[in-house]
Amino acid sequence: MVHVLRAADRPARKSRTVRFEGAAYGTDISFFAVDNEPGQGPGLHIHPYPETWFVHAGRARIVAGDETFEVGPGDIAVVPSGVPHKFTNLGPDRLVIFCVHAAGTIVQGDLE
Repeated sequence: MVHVLRAADRPARKSRTVRFEGAAYGTDISFFAVDNEPGQGPGLHIHPYPETWFVHAGRARIVAGDETFEVGPGDIAVVPSGVPHKFTNLGPDRLVIFCVHAAGTIVQGDLE
């Protein structure tokens, strides 16, 4: 069975970020489609599986374990399972980044 989740059917929210958990649709992939303003981003957190980021627009600073680096449009970054990480929109524009979780359900332990 094919599932189509229409944007118009999602409830209105303050945040432009979309959260998708695939388990309910028979897939072992989940993601956040993040669209945020300069200075915004999640606090330090951890997952029991790898997370892969694809930057569509904007620039972000990523902290992953002991590493800090910047990413921009078209860049892909992969953080292994169990590594604390976060990202922040560096501006001056909005950041559009897809955060792909290698799991049907998002499991996140917040550290900040």
